[in-house]
Parts: sequence; C-alpha cells; structure tokens
Amino acid sequence: MTTSESASSPAAAPSTPSAAGTPSGRRLRVAVVGAGPAGFYTVEALVKQKERPASVDLFERLPAPYGLVRYGVAPDHQKIKSVTVAYDKLGARPDVRYFGNVSIGHGAISVEDLFDHYDHVVFTVGCETDRRLGIPGEDLEGSHAATSFVAWYNGHPDFADYRADLRTERAAIVGIGDVAMDLSRLLVRPYADLRRTDMANAALAAFAESRVREIVVLARRGPAQAAFAAKELEDIVELPGVHVSVDREHVRADLAACEADHQTPHHGLLKRKLEFLAHLAEKEPKPGDKRVVLRFFASPVRLHGEAGRVTGIEIERNQLVTDERGRTSARGTGVFETLPVGLVFRSVGYRGVPIPGLPFDDGAGIVPNADGRVLRNGHPWPNVYVAGWIKRGPSGVIGTNKSDAAHTVQKMLEDAPALDGTPEKSGEGIVDVLRERGIHFVTYPDWKALDAIEVERGKASGKVREKLVRVPEMLGALGPR
Repeated sequence: MTTSESASSPAAAPSTPSAAGTPSGRRLRVAVVGAGPAGFYTVEALVKQKERPASVDLFERLPAPYGLVRYGVAPDHQKIKSVTVAYDKLGARPDVRYFGNVSIGHGAISVEDLFDHYDHVVFTVGCETDRRLGIPGEDLEGSHAATSFVAWYNGHPDFADYRADLRTERAAIVGIGDVAMDLSRLLVRPYADLRRTDMANAALAAFAESRVREIVVLARRGPAQAAFAAKELEDIVELPGVHVSVDREHVRADLAACEADHQTPHHGLLKRKLEFLAHLAEKEPKPGDKRVVLRFFASPVRLHGEAGRVTGIEIERNQLVTDERGRTSARGTGVFETLPVGLVFRSVGYRGVPIPGLPFDDGAGIVPNADGRVLRNGHPWPNVYVAGWIKRGPSGVIGTNKSDAAHTVQKMLEDAPALDGTPEKSGEGIVDVLRERGIHFVTYPDWKALDAIEVERGKASGKVREKLVRVPEMLGALGPR
C-alpha cells in the first residue's frame, strides 16, 4: 500500500448540545468529487434524507457530467443512458450546485482546499484506468486496453487523439465480463446501426473501415465462472449474420455440476446462463456468418508481432484446481498454442488512480476505507468518505452504486453530530477560490446548454447526438464568460 498524507482534514469537533439538550442539527455543506453514477446517487441520498438539511456541491474534472454513463456505456445501449434524466432532476435542485471542468487534487484545487470549505468531502471518482496483463508484447501496436478503446469510441476528451486500426479479420479479447461482451457486439454489429448512435466521429470512421469477421474471447476459467450477464450475450446472438461459438463439452460439464449442486451461489441465474450457453453450443454457423468464439480455460502468455504490430496471441491451456478452502483457480497445463490475430483487447478490470492528498491502496486500486470512511494510517479520517468503485472496486451495475452511496451517506449522518456547535461553512468561499485561480467552471445550466448543442448537432447528421470531444471545444461553445 502507498499513501499520500500531506493534506489536513477539517477538525472533528465534539458534539455541542443545544439549550434543550439535543444536537443543533445545523445544515451540512458537502463536497462530492466525481459526477458519475456514484456521485449523483450520493447527492440524491444527501438531499433526500430527513435527518438534517444539506447543501451539496458536485465537482467533475470534465465539463460534462455522468461519468461512465456518458463515457463507458456502449453507444448502442441508449436505453441504459436514460438514467441521466433522474440525474438532471438532481442537478436542477436549488440545494445542489455543479462545478464542471474542475480537477481536484490533480489541478488547481487541492483536497486541502475542500477541507477548508466543506464539512464533509466524499470522493466518488470511480476507477479510471485498466489492469495490465503483464506479458511480453502487450504494448505492440494493435494491442489496446479496453478502458482506452471504450473511452475513445465514446468521445472522452482524454482520448480525442486516440487511434485504432480495425482493418484486420480476427481479433482477440482477453477477459469475459460485460465490457468484453460490449466490445464483441460493437465489432460485429452492422455499421449502419452504429452510425445512428452517439459514437464519436473518429471512432465511426474506424468502424466504417473495419474488416473484423471473427472475435475470440479468452477466459482463464470455465463457463460457470464467466462474469458476463446473460443479457449481454443475448444481445450479440440476436444480431443478424453473427454466430456465437461455444465448446459444448465445457458447457455440458459445468451445467451438470450446477444441476447437482443447488448450493452454488446464485444457482438459478447461473443455471439459466449455462443452459443458454448449452443451447448456443448446439447451433451451427451459417455460411458468411461473422463469429464470436468463447474460448474457455485459456490464458495469454505473450503477444507476437512483426514490424511493431500484433500478429498473434500465444495462450496456455488451463485447468481448474480447488484449494483446501474450496476456492477454485486456473492453473496452466504447459500446453501452448498461438492464434493469428491482428487486434488484441485486454478487458481484465478497472482500477483507481491515486489522488494527491488521499491515501491509496495500490494493490487493490482503491482508496482504503471502512464502510465508506476513508482510512489514514489504518484509522478513520474524520469527515472524509468514498462511494462507488473507488470505495469497493469495479463491481456491480450502475444501480449498485445507489445502495452503496446510501450506505456511505448513512455513515456521514452518524458522524455529523460531531460538527454541531462548529461554525457553518459558507457556500461562496469555494466560488471565490475558483474565480481567483482563473478556473472556467461549468454550471449545470451550462451543461444543459452543451447537451442541447450536442443533440442538435446529432440531428443534422442523423445521430442521437454528436458529442463535443475536446474540452476547449466544449468551453468555446458556451461563449465568453
């Protein structure tokens, strides 16, 4: 574990009884850092709780809010993105302020600055980077982190200059979670479908030239351990001219074991997923079909290349072993093969990025915490909290962040009496700091203006929206301050 502890936190004063012998219950002023799902659900839990009034400022380092809903959800899953309607209702509340284009810790505003102006600070920044494979050849051209590729096709400003050449017939995806399913689906989906979405124009140009006909999805373990949701695979199966290939023996073995062991966690969901895979294993491809091959018990050991570009992925066949505690893991068998591929995507998980001024658990890739209370030197750091992926790691779906945020807010409310009797924080102090330091912050009305601009741009080209993908472009669209 590595930690950064240069910041000072706001002092936690003892609770001061009022004349009636009960806490004063004064208004809380709270900063929430990160305007993705976890951030909005934290805001929601704070403003809708009945224990004490709260004013909330929501900070986001990019001009646009929504985090992974905007920059992570696949462009062809517009229905999932409709959750932002609820976020917009929160952004319009008088007790909520939005400060976009404000980077905390990495920019002109430090964690210490927030401690000066807020009673509680909650970090909901998510997990912004990827886990590496740690194998030779990983940095060859044509080898991509799924996190980067997804951010690029979704128009994330950090990846406006990213490039991907899809002019190859075979690709490999390492990992078998929902992101791997998203990548597989987009790579085999007809371009005519993609061009109507909000996919970034640079990515659309690359997909228009794509020659990908086959995708091999590599999983270290078996079908029973595959992390994807069945619905994600169903979306691929429903595409015209696409065949999903599954090893029938692997699926049959896992299905038989599942049927024999009703104590398996989430038994019903697992059985239905395995039954669906068994059904797919019996289907035969049609001539001309694109193929998505689910390859189980396979781990990458090396990427091969020529002239600096990927030409193949070497894999080792695995077997499952069980330890004395009943935990299963994949172990290599010493049998290797090389698959010719021109593209490789690693999709083996997200991890957090350290924020100067906050402790960070480098091994787990999260901020160390107990029930959402940030830990410094192993002890709760008064008035500093986390929610979402930076709290628990990259797990669950968008809605999982709602209960997670509510749990953190409950801990904040339990700690709030320690602030009673201390002076109430001013809401204008942070605004003065931002203006003094020349930070062009974006308000929620500003964002809704940008939103309207993107939608209008999309209509002109037959798309859901056409995103502004560079920060200067976004700020310029708002006109002079």
